[in-house]
Amino acid sequence: MTVTSPAVTIDCAFDSGNIQVLDASNPEQVHLAIRPDSHSGHFQWFHFKVDGLTPGHTHRFSLDNASQSSYPNAWSGYQAVASYDQQVWFRVPSRFDGEALHFELQATQTQVWFAYFEPYSRTRHNQLIDRAQQLPGVELLAHGRSVQGRDIPLLRAGDGATGKRKLWLIAQQHPGEHMAEWFMEGVIERLEANDAQIQALLAQADLYLIPNMNPDGAFLGHLRTNFKGQDLNRAWQSASVDTSPEVLFAQAQMKQYGVDAFIDVHGDEEIPHVFTAACEGNPGYTPRLAKLEEQFRSTLCSITADFQTTHGYTRDQPGQANMTLACNAVGHQYDCLSLTLEMPFKDHDDAPNVQTGWSGQRSKDLAGAVLETLAKIARDLR
Repeated sequence: MTVTSPAVTIDCAFDSGNIQVLDASNPEQVHLAIRPDSHSGHFQWFHFKVDGLTPGHTHRFSLDNASQSSYPNAWSGYQAVASYDQQVWFRVPSRFDGEALHFELQATQTQVWFAYFEPYSRTRHNQLIDRAQQLPGVELLAHGRSVQGRDIPLLRAGDGATGKRKLWLIAQQHPGEHMAEWFMEGVIERLEANDAQIQALLAQADLYLIPNMNPDGAFLGHLRTNFKGQDLNRAWQSASVDTSPEVLFAQAQMKQYGVDAFIDVHGDEEIPHVFTAACEGNPGYTPRLAKLEEQFRSTLCSITADFQTTHGYTRDQPGQANMTLACNAVGHQYDCLSLTLEMPFKDHDDAPNVQTGWSGQRSKDLAGAVLETLAKIARDLR
């Protein structure tokens, strides 16, 4: 007697959803493809829901166009994430065969969500902004608009008093890098805790926070670009109202308030480590800035095992920096400590977690360690 499993239903018509169904007729082997960003060829982010699973059965899925994605080398060693309730996310067995990414799940429930990384929803973003504004000393300082008209809040924690350091943290210029806004939630949670280290930091400095620079791309399920197909982290020398108003907003606010340190929070597809990239290739790069970078890195290493300095990007040669990147553009304009902070889509191999890999919670924890680091070095920034 042959038992035929019922077909599954696959949906991505929701916030940050992204998938194309190629063939779902066999629930034990579903063939899928990732949809490119709007007006761009970039793709890697996926997020979809599956209904009709058979508990106790193993269901297999393949992303058949994985080898054509923006970072095909990133699939090696990568494990997809899944959740039955959109609250608890876990890694599932995955393998890349050079063409497709295959992953599987022995179902315990009839419905599951899969994603490239633990998603950060627009609803949660709005709740985070509301939470932040309830805190003493935190205000909604300004707000910009994305290409599609979504709000881009700028929060300030601190009183803006003369002489205080101005520390900027922005996140999710690349919309598929959802760990970046999990990091920003960690910043807000640490401000809520208002412990001695946070009090010491805010006595010296104000925090300027943009939790999501690219709300259109995040909502649309993009990897890299905004609605117009613009990579915001390649627009800091050519931002325009038409294609990158998100960057124009941040630049205008920085000009108004000033910058003493800048951290641009990202995720890296390929490297299974947490690391920073800096401004060593900038024109006018000085030993003072090199010392500050080393001070930041060594201090952060002393606070958390979820950071390291061995692995990362190849250092730029003097004068060879890409000045269209936020880190380089801001560091040069304001002669300040300026870093790109990268978290992995895979795991932090120096302190791995087999069940979750790198995760939203670990991103939040890292934020607390970064704030402690800034508290220790704030007085040395100028």
